[in-house]
Amino acid sequence: MKKLLIVAVASLMGSAAFAQTSASATHFGLKAGINLPKYSFGQNDAANNETNTTVNFHVTGYLDAPLGSMFSIQPGISLQGKGGEFFDNGTTQVKQNTLWIEVPVNFVAKFPVSGTNFFLGAGPYAAAGIAGQNKLTTSGSSTESDVKFGDQSGDDLKGMDFGLNFLGGVQLNSG
Repeated sequence: MKKLLIVAVASLMGSAAFAQTSASATHFGLKAGINLPKYSFGQNDAANNETNTTVNFHVTGYLDAPLGSMFSIQPGISLQGKGGEFFDNGTTQVKQNTLWIEVPVNFVAKFPVSGTNFFLGAGPYAAAGIAGQNKLTTSGSSTESDVKFGDQSGDDLKGMDFGLNFLGGVQLNSG
């Protein structure tokens, strides 16, 4: 809970700072979409595992602060569905779905084409794991368990995640 509070406070401070750049053109928005998460393992980790992409979602509230006519910065707060599926030697299937509160700070370029705004962006993020489900299937029988977030022995995943994200899409006329 402490980590989630830190992420939320950082988001609000970042939003307030970016709102000062161009108050008249700054606006709030909401975006949603599909995530296609997949686990990847290093060469020495789980060398015999085959992985598959899963389908999940995201919903993000963001602040759009223009940095000129084509560029903007978009700090936000997201609910992100992540996870993956892998097979151990073809006999065991593990499917994991997790939910994260994520604070992205994206740099976005907008490209108007015939009255439609296309956009591409990227930026860093920090995320805190809040919930998750493991499903283990072996020889036709399945068991489910909750994902344990933390840094202790026996935890499934670290509670915090940091990385880069990439985005692209079409901005609707409504904003």
